[in-house]
Amino acid sequence: MKSDMNSISLNTAGFQSRSVRPRRPSGLANAVLLSLVVGLGLPVVASAAAPAAPAAAAAPAQAPKADLAKGAAIASQVCAACHAADGNSSIADNPILAGQHAAYLAKQLHNFQVKPNAQKAERENAIMAGFAAGLSESDIRDVTAFYAAQTIKPSFAQKKDVLALGQKIYRAGITAKGIPACVGCHAPNGAGIPAQYPRLAGQYAQYTKTQLTAFRSGARANSAQMNKISAQLTDQEMEALAEYIAGLR
Repeated sequence: MKSDMNSISLNTAGFQSRSVRPRRPSGLANAVLLSLVVGLGLPVVASAAAPAAPAAAAAPAQAPKADLAKGAAIASQVCAACHAADGNSSIADNPILAGQHAAYLAKQLHNFQVKPNAQKAERENAIMAGFAAGLSESDIRDVTAFYAAQTIKPSFAQKKDVLALGQKIYRAGITAKGIPACVGCHAPNGAGIPAQYPRLAGQYAQYTKTQLTAFRSGARANSAQMNKISAQLTDQEMEALAEYIAGLR
């Protein structure tokens, strides 16, 4: 014998019974039932309404897309004199920006700006402070995306005699000083990690050494990690690293 809430089926040897389904009360039966309930003083409970379906979660707001055409215009009007229109600076004191991670470039531009109620910028540079101050959020988004999209024309190592030392420090660090290998953050080929660590490969050795020196002295203080590492590097080690990085591909 099988049964469920809606039907009863009897199956015996030699015959099958027809399923019997309970009948739905008619309108008259419902009226009689209601009158009995009211007459007996029993509470009449309304059936609970089905719970409303939860509202669909709002889609997360998407960040505005960069306008490369506007970025190109800003690069030509504001940045080209020092970094070239395509970001491939021809001046060793000025960094090559082409191919650099947009998020890293944006962070540096924000660091050059003096925040409200702050006494100074996180990264002090008299020249860059003036340019960065005039850039809006959309300007920064557009120009950094433009430079990131450009193809780098890399520099190259010039002092071959220091490359072995530079390679050793870059790949293995200096255990005795507690200096970690550069590959951990900047990758074996110097490509860096987007939004966290900059691309180093092909950068001018002169610029790289200047930045390491600034980190060591505290003149550049927008990376505690680099301040700590550079504080333990000698001039010779900085030069070797900078030359090796210039030749990375």
